[in-house]
Parts: sequence; C-alpha cells; structure tokens
Amino acid sequence: MAKSFLGKLTLYWCDECGTPVLGKKCSCGAETRQVQVTPPGDIRPAFQADIDHINKLYRSFFGSDLIPENHIAVLNKIPDKDRMEEVVMGGAVVCAFRYLPEEKRWEILPRTHAALYSKPTRGFVIADDGAIESIKSGSSLLAPGLVDIHPDVKDGDEVLILDREGNCIGAGRSRVNAADAVEMERGQVVRTRKAGQGICIPKESTWEKAVESNGIVLKNMETEAVNFVKSVKNKNPDLFASVSYSGGKDSLATLLIVQKAIGKVPIIFSDTGLEFPETYKNIEGVVRKYDLEIIKTGAGDSFWNNMEIQGPPSVDARWCCSVCKLNPVRDLIKENWGECLSFIGQRKYESLARMKSPRVWRNFKIQVQLSASPIQHWTALHVFLYLFQEKAPYNELYERRIDRIGCFMCPSSDIATFETIKSDYLDLWKVWESRLEDYREKNDLPESWAVNFEWRKRGETDDTSSYS
Repeated sequence: MAKSFLGKLTLYWCDECGTPVLGKKCSCGAETRQVQVTPPGDIRPAFQADIDHINKLYRSFFGSDLIPENHIAVLNKIPDKDRMEEVVMGGAVVCAFRYLPEEKRWEILPRTHAALYSKPTRGFVIADDGAIESIKSGSSLLAPGLVDIHPDVKDGDEVLILDREGNCIGAGRSRVNAADAVEMERGQVVRTRKAGQGICIPKESTWEKAVESNGIVLKNMETEAVNFVKSVKNKNPDLFASVSYSGGKDSLATLLIVQKAIGKVPIIFSDTGLEFPETYKNIEGVVRKYDLEIIKTGAGDSFWNNMEIQGPPSVDARWCCSVCKLNPVRDLIKENWGECLSFIGQRKYESLARMKSPRVWRNFKIQVQLSASPIQHWTALHVFLYLFQEKAPYNELYERRIDRIGCFMCPSSDIATFETIKSDYLDLWKVWESRLEDYREKNDLPESWAVNFEWRKRGETDDTSSYS
C-alpha cells in the first residue's frame, strides 16, 4: 500500500483545549496548528482498548505507559506491509506501532515527543553533549558519542536517545547489542529516525471537549451534507429513497444526515450471514432507537457454494460482494420498486477507488440503484465526532480494536485484525478455518496457503512502508 493523498489532510490541534480540530480555528476562538500526519490521513479516535494496547506495547519496549489518563489520542492508519498506525497526542505524532506478520508480534516506533509523556526506564541510550546537535538534525549516534546504553538493548531494537540530563533528543533503531556497543570505538550505534517533528504540548482533555472544539466544523459539514441529500432527492422525486445500512459508523452518520434532510426512510441491510454478533445487535438497536423500517436481503448459502467453485475471495478477486450484497439488493429493488435512490456511507478517504468515485453514481452491477454519498468528504474523525455529538449508538466493535465492519473474514482486513478475531471470536474463526482447510485439501494447496493467510491475495500488492 503506497502513500495516497485521498483528500486534504485536515488534522489540526488546539493547544488551548488540548484537542484535535478538523479546521484552522477552534470553536473556543483560538487559532489551531496543523499536525503533519502520513497520507492518506483517515484519522480516528483512540478508544480505551486501543490505549491499553499501545500502553502494553510501549511498556514492553520502554518500561512505562505512553498515554496517561485524561489525555486523548488520535490514530492514523498508514501504509505498511500489514497494519501500522501513527499515534497523535499534544498536536504531534509521538510514535507509530505496527504488526509484523512474519514474526507474529507488534513493534513500537517512538518519536522524540513520546518522552514528554513517558520517561523510559529501559530501551534507551545516552549521548555525549557533543553529539546532541547532529542527532537532532537527523544524524546517527556513533560510538564516540555514546555515554551509556541500557543493558537489555539488542541489535535491531527501537531506542530513545537521551542526553546526560535525561532529555530525549532523538529516536531510532539500535544497530548493535548493548554489550558490543560499550566496547566499540567507531561505527554506528543507533540509526536515528527523521527529526523535525513539530510542536507537542501535552494537556489533559476529553472527547466531550473535542466535540465542543469541533462544533463549528461539524455544523458546517452537517449543513453541507443535509443540503446535498435534499438536492439529490429533489432531482429524483419519484425514486423510492432508502439508506444502505451495514452496522458501521459511516452508514450510521449517513442515516442521521438523511433523517435531518428528508425525514425517516427505510434502511436496507444486506445480511451476508457472515457478520459479527455486535453488528446484528447494532442494527436492532438503531432500528429501535430511531423507529425505522428495516428491509433485509439474505445471501443464504451463496457464499459457501461459490467458494467451492471460485475459492475464497481475495483482495484482488472479491466476488463475495456481488454474490452476497449487490445481487440480492438488485433483485430486491427490481421486485419492489423498479428503481431506488440509496444514500450510502461512502468516503473518499477509504480507498483510491472511492476517492475517484463521483458523489452520485450507479454501480454497473446494480443499474437500478442510484447511489449518493452525503459524507464523501468526511474523515473517520469527522464521523466519530459527529456520532459522539449526536449520542448515536455506534457499533461496539470499534471499541474492541476492530475498525472494519462487515464480514468477519473479509480479505481486505489485515492479518493483525485477523489475529484479534481469532482470539475474541474463536467459534466464528473455527468455521472459517474448517472451510479453508476443506478447500485447501481438495485443491492440493500447501499448508502455508491457509496458515500464512495466502488466500487473501492472488496477485502482488504494494508493500511500501513509510517507516524504515
């Protein structure tokens, strides 16, 4: 996955409120400063499970938690071989963390600002005063500039570089073991990571405060989206209107916008039979809370029947969407209304294909459905802040570190997420493993095909990483 600018990078920070802001001015009246994040910039809140995960990782590397209580963090998923996210606090990226599927472990990659929140008790080196300026400018720490190194540091470990006073002046990757480093007279001890990381100002805050800080931005986004819905409906007055609802955050935000624009409309849910239990629970709760009519389509055994013929769906061969969602919806529309106007929670920050998609379109597989996206220009943080503001019942999966709502074994999920699903939804995963094994044996495929998730792709993908 190479770097892609799918839209404007919209993350700013208010130092007065200690909150992320999606515009150049906070609702408190203060000017904000832009936060430099890696594209595509589809930023989202760090929930408590995310914070616990990050703190556990950071503690294993550096001996202490990174994110204190009463501080909020923003996560930004970035290109890598599997899953990688930047952690933003205080208006700067303080670290990134990533999953290494070959080693089946997580790794934390700190930035200098991390030390403003957490003083390392391990995983550090101390540099001589004469090396400070060169390290701050991005040069590596060489043996003559080494004063001390924690004895647990190994070749390849991530480390923080401190001065003699304990201030963090850099971060990078150790090139040698601690025992070897103290004996060296020349050579590279730490390869530093890029400097120039902007300003970081730690301050306690809450997501309730963040909603207040973004009040103006959210109102403007809502108004634009509501007007868009009204315009599309006015141009297509004779089409039956609905909201395509998946149980995810984007379709929930879209539902709220549509209700404010044109009132209650039915929701259409394509039940693939492969959804998480929390998704069914969310749909029931939304229907009950907003007193909605729900129209369901079902795929029956279509997925499993097609898998026997075509093999499991992959990132570059996702036949499942047509079989389990598009075809049943097409048949539903033809049978009931002939044509239909559906408001869909599509956002351009999700993928290159969705960035290139028009805001109103007809899928070539469902010509009878006119689709429209009210939140096309929203980031994930826009969506969550709006749901927080509206006190809307979003899917519990987001608070369990599963940010992709859909089929539990969707090939577009990363391996890190699959490992979470295997741990938390063992019964579901056993069903999938059994089906994979049946297909593997019938087609004489190697064990690695299933064990190493090779079924997820049939061609090559771009594994470009933003971090060394």
